[in-house]
Amino acid sequence: MSAPARVLVVDDSATMRGLISAVLNADPEVTVVGQAADALEARQAIKQLDPDVVTLDIEMPNMNGLEFLDKIMRLRPMPVIMVSTLTHKGAEATIAALEIGAFDCVGKPHPGDPNPFGGLIEKVKAASRSQRKAMITSNRAAAPAATAVSEYRAGRKIIAIGASTGGVEALITVLQKFPANCPPTVITQHMPHTFTRSFAERLNRLCAPTVQEATDGARLEIGKIYLAPGGERHLMVANAAAPCCRLVDRDPVNGHRPSVDVLFDSVAEVAGRNAIGVILTGMGRDGASGLLKMRHAGARTFGQNEKTCVVYGMPRVAYELGAVETQLPLGSIGEEILKTAAARKEGSE
Repeated sequence: MSAPARVLVVDDSATMRGLISAVLNADPEVTVVGQAADALEARQAIKQLDPDVVTLDIEMPNMNGLEFLDKIMRLRPMPVIMVSTLTHKGAEATIAALEIGAFDCVGKPHPGDPNPFGGLIEKVKAASRSQRKAMITSNRAAAPAATAVSEYRAGRKIIAIGASTGGVEALITVLQKFPANCPPTVITQHMPHTFTRSFAERLNRLCAPTVQEATDGARLEIGKIYLAPGGERHLMVANAAAPCCRLVDRDPVNGHRPSVDVLFDSVAEVAGRNAIGVILTGMGRDGASGLLKMRHAGARTFGQNEKTCVVYGMPRVAYELGAVETQLPLGSIGEEILKTAAARKEGSE
Protein backbone atom coordinates (compact mmCIF):
# COMPACT_ATOMS: atom_id res chain seq x y z
CA MET A 1 0.00 0.00 0.00
CA SER A 2 1.37 3.40 -0.95
CA ALA A 3 1.91 6.12 1.64
CA PRO A 4 -1.13 8.28 2.41
CA ALA A 5 -1.56 11.52 0.49
CA ARG A 6 -0.26 14.34 2.69
CA VAL A 7 -2.54 17.39 2.61
CA LEU A 8 -2.26 20.98 3.82
CA VAL A 9 -5.66 22.63 4.43
CA VAL A 10 -5.73 26.40 3.90
CA ASP A 11 -8.85 28.37 4.90
CA ASP A 12 -9.40 31.47 7.02
CA SER A 13 -12.30 29.79 8.84
CA ALA A 14 -11.29 27.47 11.68
CA THR A 15 -14.65 25.71 11.34
CA MET A 16 -14.09 25.08 7.65
CA ARG A 17 -10.53 23.88 8.24
CA GLY A 18 -11.82 21.45 10.83
CA LEU A 19 -14.60 20.18 8.55
CA ILE A 20 -12.29 19.65 5.57
CA SER A 21 -9.71 17.95 7.77
CA ALA A 22 -12.33 15.63 9.28
CA VAL A 23 -13.61 14.61 5.85
CA LEU A 24 -10.08 13.90 4.58
CA ASN A 25 -8.79 12.16 7.71
CA ALA A 26 -11.71 9.74 7.55
CA ASP A 27 -9.97 8.01 4.67
CA PRO A 28 -6.89 5.93 5.59
CA GLU A 29 -5.21 6.85 2.29
CA VAL A 30 -5.24 10.56 3.16
CA THR A 31 -3.55 12.41 6.03
CA VAL A 32 -3.94 16.10 6.86
CA VAL A 33 -0.43 17.15 7.88
CA GLY A 34 -1.22 20.78 8.64
CA GLN A 35 -3.62 23.71 8.54
CA ALA A 36 -3.16 27.38 7.72
CA ALA A 37 -5.41 30.41 8.08
CA ASP A 38 -3.88 32.63 5.41
CA ALA A 39 -1.26 32.77 2.68
CA LEU A 40 1.59 33.69 5.04
CA GLU A 41 0.93 30.69 7.27
CA ALA A 42 0.42 28.50 4.22
CA ARG A 43 3.74 29.53 2.70
CA GLN A 44 5.61 28.60 5.88
CA ALA A 45 3.69 25.34 6.19
CA ILE A 46 4.50 24.34 2.61
CA LYS A 47 8.20 24.91 3.28
CA GLN A 48 8.15 22.98 6.55
CA LEU A 49 5.73 20.15 5.73
CA ASP A 50 6.25 19.62 1.98
CA PRO A 51 2.66 18.41 1.43
CA ASP A 52 1.61 16.41 -1.62
CA VAL A 53 -1.60 18.42 -2.07
CA VAL A 54 -2.98 21.77 -0.86
CA THR A 55 -6.67 22.60 -0.49
CA LEU A 56 -7.01 26.36 -0.87
CA ASP A 57 -9.83 28.76 -0.04
CA ILE A 58 -10.56 31.39 -2.68
CA GLU A 59 -11.39 34.19 -0.25
CA MET A 60 -8.77 34.86 2.43
CA PRO A 61 -7.34 37.93 4.19
CA ASN A 62 -4.02 39.57 3.26
CA MET A 63 -3.63 37.67 0.00
CA ASN A 64 -6.56 35.97 -1.72
CA GLY A 65 -6.44 32.41 -2.97
CA LEU A 66 -5.96 33.41 -6.61
CA GLU A 67 -2.89 35.53 -5.86
CA PHE A 68 -1.41 32.81 -3.68
CA LEU A 69 -2.15 30.11 -6.26
CA ASP A 70 -0.35 32.15 -8.91
CA LYS A 71 2.72 32.34 -6.68
CA ILE A 72 2.59 28.59 -6.02
CA MET A 73 2.37 27.78 -9.73
CA ARG A 74 5.26 30.09 -10.59
CA LEU A 75 7.58 29.30 -7.69
CA ARG A 76 6.72 25.78 -6.54
CA PRO A 77 4.21 24.01 -8.82
CA MET A 78 2.14 21.42 -6.95
CA PRO A 79 -1.41 20.06 -6.99
CA VAL A 80 -3.87 22.56 -5.51
CA ILE A 81 -7.61 21.93 -5.08
CA MET A 82 -9.67 25.09 -4.79
CA VAL A 83 -12.49 25.28 -2.24
CA SER A 84 -15.05 27.90 -3.23
CA THR A 85 -18.43 29.25 -2.23
CA LEU A 86 -21.16 28.28 -4.68
CA THR A 87 -21.83 31.86 -5.72
CA HIS A 88 -21.35 33.53 -9.09
CA LYS A 89 -18.39 35.51 -7.72
CA GLY A 90 -16.88 32.37 -6.22
CA ALA A 91 -17.46 30.49 -9.47
CA GLU A 92 -15.71 33.15 -11.58
CA ALA A 93 -12.71 33.09 -9.24
CA THR A 94 -12.62 29.29 -9.35
CA ILE A 95 -12.62 29.22 -13.15
CA ALA A 96 -9.72 31.68 -13.09
CA ALA A 97 -7.91 29.41 -10.61
CA LEU A 98 -8.38 26.36 -12.83
CA GLU A 99 -7.05 28.35 -15.76
CA ILE A 100 -3.97 29.35 -13.72
CA GLY A 101 -3.30 25.68 -13.01
CA ALA A 102 -5.33 24.49 -10.01
CA PHE A 103 -5.81 20.72 -10.17
CA ASP A 104 -9.56 20.77 -9.49
CA CYS A 105 -12.26 22.43 -7.41
CA VAL A 106 -14.99 21.64 -4.89
CA GLY A 107 -17.81 23.80 -3.58
CA LYS A 108 -18.24 24.66 0.07
CA PRO A 109 -21.24 22.80 1.52
CA HIS A 110 -24.56 24.43 2.27
CA PRO A 111 -26.42 23.89 5.59
CA GLY A 112 -27.83 20.39 5.77
CA ASP A 113 -25.70 19.13 2.89
CA PRO A 114 -25.78 15.30 3.21
CA ASN A 115 -22.47 14.90 1.39
CA PRO A 116 -20.22 17.87 2.24
CA PHE A 117 -17.23 18.21 -0.07
CA GLY A 118 -18.45 15.33 -2.23
CA GLY A 119 -15.65 14.01 -4.38
CA LEU A 120 -12.91 15.81 -2.42
CA ILE A 121 -11.22 12.62 -1.21
CA GLU A 122 -10.97 11.12 -4.70
CA LYS A 123 -9.71 14.41 -6.09
CA VAL A 124 -7.03 14.62 -3.39
CA LYS A 125 -5.90 11.05 -4.12
CA ALA A 126 -5.77 11.73 -7.85
CA ALA A 127 -3.90 14.98 -7.24
CA SER A 128 -1.37 13.17 -5.07
CA ARG A 129 -0.81 10.53 -7.74
CA SER A 130 -0.50 13.03 -10.55
CA GLN A 131 2.71 14.58 -11.68
CA ARG A 132 1.99 18.27 -12.22
CA LYS A 133 3.76 18.74 -15.49
CA ALA A 134 5.85 21.59 -16.79
CA MET A 135 3.00 22.15 -19.25
CA ILE A 136 1.10 24.05 -16.53
CA THR A 137 3.40 27.01 -16.92
CA SER A 138 4.12 26.56 -20.61
CA ASN A 139 0.45 26.22 -21.55
CA ARG A 140 -0.43 29.37 -19.66
CA ALA A 141 2.46 31.37 -21.06
CA ALA A 142 2.19 30.33 -24.67
CA ALA A 143 -0.19 32.20 -26.93
CA PRO A 144 -2.60 29.90 -28.75
CA ALA A 145 -1.60 29.21 -32.33
CA ALA A 146 -3.78 30.92 -34.88
CA THR A 147 -6.15 28.71 -36.84
CA ALA A 148 -6.08 28.95 -40.61
CA VAL A 149 -9.67 30.16 -40.68
CA SER A 150 -9.49 31.07 -44.36
CA GLU A 151 -8.90 27.40 -45.19
CA TYR A 152 -11.80 26.14 -43.10
CA ARG A 153 -15.26 25.68 -44.59
CA ALA A 154 -18.05 24.47 -42.36
CA GLY A 155 -19.37 20.99 -43.09
CA ARG A 156 -22.22 19.12 -41.46
CA LYS A 157 -20.27 17.52 -38.64
CA ILE A 158 -21.26 17.69 -34.97
CA ILE A 159 -18.42 17.77 -32.45
CA ALA A 160 -18.85 16.21 -29.00
CA ILE A 161 -16.21 16.74 -26.30
CA GLY A 162 -15.91 15.28 -22.81
CA ALA A 163 -13.55 16.40 -20.04
CA SER A 164 -13.10 16.38 -16.29
CA THR A 165 -10.10 17.19 -14.07
CA GLY A 166 -7.81 19.54 -16.00
CA GLY A 167 -10.58 20.24 -18.49
CA VAL A 168 -10.69 24.01 -18.04
CA GLU A 169 -7.14 24.45 -19.34
CA ALA A 170 -7.64 21.76 -21.96
CA LEU A 171 -10.90 23.14 -23.34
CA ILE A 172 -9.54 26.67 -23.55
CA THR A 173 -6.55 25.35 -25.50
CA VAL A 174 -8.75 23.39 -27.92
CA LEU A 175 -11.57 25.90 -28.40
CA GLN A 176 -9.31 28.90 -28.95
CA LYS A 177 -8.31 27.20 -32.22
CA PHE A 178 -11.95 27.21 -33.42
CA PRO A 179 -13.03 29.85 -35.96
CA ALA A 180 -16.29 31.78 -35.67
CA ASN A 181 -17.95 29.36 -38.11
CA CYS A 182 -16.94 26.21 -36.23
CA PRO A 183 -19.13 23.09 -36.38
CA PRO A 184 -21.89 22.83 -33.77
CA THR A 185 -20.09 21.63 -30.65
CA VAL A 186 -21.53 20.04 -27.49
CA ILE A 187 -19.43 19.64 -24.35
CA THR A 188 -19.81 17.87 -21.03
CA GLN A 189 -17.26 19.02 -18.45
CA HIS A 190 -17.56 17.65 -14.91
CA MET A 191 -18.04 20.73 -12.76
CA PRO A 192 -20.35 21.92 -9.92
CA HIS A 193 -23.60 23.40 -11.21
CA THR A 194 -22.88 27.04 -10.38
CA PHE A 195 -19.48 26.94 -12.06
CA THR A 196 -20.53 25.97 -15.60
CA ARG A 197 -22.28 29.28 -16.31
CA SER A 198 -19.15 31.22 -15.38
CA PHE A 199 -17.04 28.82 -17.44
CA ALA A 200 -19.29 29.29 -20.48
CA GLU A 201 -19.04 33.06 -20.08
CA ARG A 202 -15.26 32.81 -19.80
CA LEU A 203 -15.02 30.66 -22.93
CA ASN A 204 -17.31 33.05 -24.79
CA ARG A 205 -14.93 35.92 -24.04
CA LEU A 206 -11.86 33.93 -25.06
CA CYS A 207 -13.08 32.16 -28.19
CA ALA A 208 -14.28 33.26 -31.63
CA PRO A 209 -17.49 31.18 -31.68
CA THR A 210 -20.47 31.84 -29.39
CA VAL A 211 -20.22 29.73 -26.23
CA GLN A 212 -23.26 29.27 -23.98
CA GLU A 213 -24.72 26.95 -21.40
CA ALA A 214 -26.94 24.46 -23.18
CA THR A 215 -30.69 24.93 -22.85
CA ASP A 216 -33.35 22.32 -23.52
CA GLY A 217 -34.44 22.45 -27.14
CA ALA A 218 -31.63 24.72 -28.38
CA ARG A 219 -30.94 24.02 -32.05
CA LEU A 220 -27.38 23.05 -32.89
CA GLU A 221 -26.02 25.78 -35.15
CA ILE A 222 -22.74 26.49 -36.93
CA GLY A 223 -20.60 28.86 -34.89
CA LYS A 224 -22.08 27.83 -31.53
CA ILE A 225 -20.67 25.79 -28.66
CA TYR A 226 -23.02 24.36 -26.01
CA LEU A 227 -21.72 23.52 -22.51
CA ALA A 228 -23.72 21.11 -20.35
CA PRO A 229 -25.04 22.79 -17.19
CA GLY A 230 -23.45 21.15 -14.17
CA GLY A 231 -25.11 19.02 -11.56
CA GLU A 232 -28.79 18.42 -12.23
CA ARG A 233 -29.42 17.01 -15.72
CA HIS A 234 -27.63 15.22 -18.53
CA LEU A 235 -26.98 16.87 -21.89
CA MET A 236 -28.03 14.85 -24.94
CA VAL A 237 -28.38 15.56 -28.63
CA ALA A 238 -31.76 14.67 -30.17
CA ASN A 239 -33.57 14.79 -33.53
CA ALA A 240 -31.39 13.64 -36.44
CA ALA A 241 -33.28 15.81 -38.95
CA ALA A 242 -32.74 19.02 -36.95
CA PRO A 243 -30.29 18.26 -34.12
CA CYS A 244 -30.93 20.05 -30.83
CA CYS A 245 -29.91 19.93 -27.17
CA ARG A 246 -31.95 17.95 -24.68
CA LEU A 247 -31.50 18.24 -20.91
CA VAL A 248 -32.83 15.08 -19.28
CA ASP A 249 -33.50 14.03 -15.69
CA ARG A 250 -31.79 10.70 -15.13
CA ASP A 251 -29.70 9.13 -12.42
CA PRO A 252 -25.96 9.84 -12.45
CA VAL A 253 -23.91 7.68 -14.82
CA ASN A 254 -20.40 6.69 -13.73
CA GLY A 255 -21.08 8.87 -10.69
CA HIS A 256 -21.62 11.97 -12.83
CA ARG A 257 -24.51 14.15 -13.86
CA PRO A 258 -24.06 15.37 -16.52
CA SER A 259 -22.22 12.36 -17.89
CA VAL A 260 -19.96 12.28 -20.92
CA ASP A 261 -21.20 8.77 -21.75
CA VAL A 262 -24.81 9.99 -21.96
CA LEU A 263 -23.77 12.77 -24.34
CA PHE A 264 -21.62 10.51 -26.52
CA ASP A 265 -24.29 7.77 -26.65
CA SER A 266 -26.85 10.27 -27.95
CA VAL A 267 -24.47 11.72 -30.54
CA ALA A 268 -23.67 8.20 -31.80
CA GLU A 269 -27.39 7.57 -32.33
CA VAL A 270 -28.29 10.96 -33.82
CA ALA A 271 -25.24 11.85 -35.90
CA GLY A 272 -23.38 8.59 -36.55
CA ARG A 273 -20.62 9.14 -39.11
CA ASN A 274 -21.36 12.87 -39.21
CA ALA A 275 -19.85 13.33 -35.75
CA ILE A 276 -16.44 13.76 -34.17
CA GLY A 277 -15.84 12.61 -30.59
CA VAL A 278 -13.07 13.95 -28.37
CA ILE A 279 -12.13 12.80 -24.88
CA LEU A 280 -9.83 14.99 -22.82
CA THR A 281 -8.10 14.84 -19.44
CA GLY A 282 -10.07 13.55 -16.47
CA MET A 283 -10.40 11.02 -13.65
CA GLY A 284 -12.26 7.76 -14.01
CA ARG A 285 -13.82 6.23 -17.11
CA ASP A 286 -16.79 8.43 -17.99
CA GLY A 287 -17.05 8.83 -21.76
CA ALA A 288 -15.00 5.78 -22.73
CA SER A 289 -17.89 3.48 -23.62
CA GLY A 290 -19.82 6.31 -25.27
CA LEU A 291 -16.83 7.19 -27.43
CA LEU A 292 -16.60 3.54 -28.47
CA LYS A 293 -20.26 3.69 -29.55
CA MET A 294 -19.48 6.79 -31.56
CA ARG A 295 -16.58 5.06 -33.29
CA HIS A 296 -18.71 1.99 -34.03
CA ALA A 297 -21.33 4.33 -35.51
CA GLY A 298 -18.75 5.71 -37.94
CA ALA A 299 -17.65 8.84 -36.10
CA ARG A 300 -14.03 9.97 -36.06
CA THR A 301 -12.63 9.89 -32.52
CA PHE A 302 -9.70 11.56 -30.78
CA GLY A 303 -8.15 11.29 -27.33
CA GLN A 304 -5.68 13.46 -25.44
CA ASN A 305 -2.33 11.74 -24.94
CA GLU A 306 -0.88 10.85 -21.56
CA LYS A 307 1.97 13.37 -21.64
CA THR A 308 -0.34 16.40 -21.86
CA CYS A 309 -3.12 15.17 -19.53
CA VAL A 310 -3.42 16.46 -15.99
CA VAL A 311 -5.04 13.08 -15.24
CA TYR A 312 -4.73 10.33 -17.85
CA GLY A 313 -7.85 8.50 -16.69
CA MET A 314 -10.78 8.94 -19.07
CA PRO A 315 -8.57 9.07 -22.21
CA ARG A 316 -6.60 6.03 -21.06
CA VAL A 317 -9.70 3.87 -20.58
CA ALA A 318 -11.10 5.04 -23.91
CA TYR A 319 -7.82 4.23 -25.65
CA GLU A 320 -7.61 0.77 -24.06
CA LEU A 321 -11.20 0.03 -25.13
CA GLY A 322 -10.35 0.87 -28.73
CA ALA A 323 -12.61 3.93 -28.66
CA VAL A 324 -9.84 6.36 -29.61
CA GLU A 325 -8.95 6.32 -33.29
CA THR A 326 -6.14 8.88 -32.93
CA GLN A 327 -4.32 10.00 -29.79
CA LEU A 328 -2.80 13.49 -29.87
CA PRO A 329 -1.05 16.04 -27.65
CA LEU A 330 -3.41 18.72 -26.41
CA GLY A 331 -1.95 21.46 -28.57
CA SER A 332 -2.72 19.54 -31.78
CA ILE A 333 -6.31 18.51 -31.05
CA GLY A 334 -8.12 21.70 -32.03
CA GLU A 335 -6.54 21.91 -35.47
CA GLU A 336 -7.04 18.19 -36.11
CA ILE A 337 -10.73 18.48 -35.25
CA LEU A 338 -11.10 21.30 -37.77
CA LYS A 339 -9.25 19.41 -40.51
CA THR A 340 -11.51 16.41 -39.94
CA ALA A 341 -14.69 18.48 -39.77
CA ALA A 342 -14.02 20.72 -42.75
CA ALA A 343 -15.96 20.26 -45.96
CA ARG A 344 -13.61 19.01 -48.67
CA LYS A 345 -15.07 21.39 -51.19
CA GLU A 346 -17.88 23.90 -51.31
CA GLY A 347 -21.20 22.28 -50.56
CA SER A 348 -19.84 18.80 -49.73
CA GLU A 349 -18.38 16.73 -46.94
